[in-house]
Amino acid sequence: MKEISAAPAPAPGPVVLGVDDLRPLPQATRIARTSREGVRLLEEHRARYVDELWLDHDLGGDDTVMPVVSLLEQAAFDGRPFRIGEVLVHSANPVGAATVVRSLERWGYRVRRASAEGRPDRT
Repeated sequence: MKEISAAPAPAPGPVVLGVDDLRPLPQATRIARTSREGVRLLEEHRARYVDELWLDHDLGGDDTVMPVVSLLEQAAFDGRPFRIGEVLVHSANPVGAATVVRSLERWGYRVRRASAEGRPDRT
């Protein structure tokens, strides 16, 4: 009698994470709405390759994405940067967005400004 082997598991799709308090981010596979949730989300994906990470600077009230940025910076400082294909900063706050871009570029992350709809910002 011939043994039946299980079909190979399908390859997982791209991992697209978002940290944004309001936008739906339809391209994201998981969304965090606060900086605390964003840190937790990244820690959950520490051992995985993240295709895209979408970041909004202002997360409501006094909350910003800077704790997430600090986690990414600390990981790079420790010689263990997160494996992220591209970080896309889609904040309406130009000063905050520039700070995020500058901070992450300094540590070697591939980062650019983008609109939440996925188009590069022209500003």
